Amino acid sequence: MYNNPTFSIITVVYNNVRDIEHTIKSVVNQTYKHIEYIIIDGVSTDGTLDLIKKYKSNIDILVSEKDKGIYDAMNKGLALATGDYVLFLNSGDELYSKETLANLAEVSEGADILYGETFLINDQREIIGERRHQVPAHFNWKSFRYGMNICHQAIYVKRTLAEPYDLQYTLCADIDWVIKAAKKANICVNAHQHVARYLVGGMSKQKHRESLKERFIIFQKYYGTIPNLFNHLVIALKMMVFRIKNGNPAD
Repeated sequence: MYNNPTFSIITVVYNNVRDIEHTIKSVVNQTYKHIEYIIIDGVSTDGTLDLIKKYKSNIDILVSEKDKGIYDAMNKGLALATGDYVLFLNSGDELYSKETLANLAEVSEGADILYGETFLINDQREIIGERRHQVPAHFNWKSFRYGMNICHQAIYVKRTLAEPYDLQYTLCADIDWVIKAAKKANICVNAHQHVARYLVGGMSKQKHRESLKERFIIFQKYYGTIPNLFNHLVIALKMMVFRIKNGNPAD
């Protein structure tokens, strides 16, 4: 459908002067130029905003104002986006390489959703491994029933399919958002390559138990109560096997 699709990359940040530049550089240094870069800042006070402004010539839209949480900020970015696809690349995360968007554009024709693999990185920006969940060869809205097997930073959704994040969820609205988009998608394309570097941590990790409860509620909504209970048993068994083999339950 698109020979040269425009990718709207949306970065949400608040007081993260340590990591934001890594994210910005990974976007502005892309070889592919059909990019709309949007940064939503929550009125940072630690120098983050001054650092962002160093790259103002490469940023299409910069908003710095109070928000009601990360998903409210992401909704602001989504409302401003005009590209063919949207990607949320939050502060600390990076596009995998300078050619990532060029490579995705090559396989984008007709795609409603584009997705790929993710490497996990630490605070020193070192690759520490792959996510625990394997990316599905073929993705649809049922693919998350055993866990979020595509990192949110590695999934590009056609903007016309993307609804606002549901603010009733405070930790896992991204899961709900992707499933809703996938239910409307006809063609999901696996790029068969790494497309993102994900900085381990984040709010859902800091509030792990709460995020698991919220994820369970979301999965139950889409997959039903009994199937969801069975699916979570499968998730638990896979986690046990992973821990035995690796000793580290990384996502």
